[in-house]
Amino acid sequence: MNRPQSYVIGIAGGSGAGKTTLINRILQHTGPDRVAVIRHDWYYQHHPHMPLADRAQVNYDHPDALDTALLVKQLRTLLDGKTVKAPQYDYNTHLRLGQTVTIHPCPVIIIDGILIFTDPALRAMMDLKVYVDADPDIRFIRRMTRDIEHRGRTRKSVVSQYLETVKPMHDRFVAPSREYADIIVPGGSQNDPVINLLTAKIGRLTQ
Repeated sequence: MNRPQSYVIGIAGGSGAGKTTLINRILQHTGPDRVAVIRHDWYYQHHPHMPLADRAQVNYDHPDALDTALLVKQLRTLLDGKTVKAPQYDYNTHLRLGQTVTIHPCPVIIIDGILIFTDPALRAMMDLKVYVDADPDIRFIRRMTRDIEHRGRTRKSVVSQYLETVKPMHDRFVAPSREYADIIVPGGSQNDPVINLLTAKIGRLTQ
């Protein structure tokens, strides 16, 4: 495919592994104007016809919960040098918001998400695949803190979801996708040598 010089980096790993922190550290070194970041969880399926109670029961850790085809379509548009309007998602109502976020073509495009390596079409568009690895206990604690403090969840609901869907789907889909990674980051965002390697490479690409 003939495309502008955009370099696509996929950053995957389990929920709470430190992907967002890693990306923020990269942006601190490179600047956000040269790197576009797209979150896979912006693309959760939209179910306005379902009652809230039913939407809350959806398995959001399964690949089918995400409209990855739309992400692939918009990524192709970006690689053709055109701007896209990415959807935004409300984790409290489990619905897409009315507003979108405008993503402009950039020298580097980062795709972030726990399940991004499970889709062959999306995976094939990545020039570099990074898997952020972290201890399961640390990941669970981070997820619980995030969901309670920022998503209005109760401790009981977080634990229930973790046992019913998060861990089983991690074992079934996320952990096996590690084999597709070009780089594995043990220790997550605290792994300074690997982060320095990534930021140096991205810095060269964005000059």
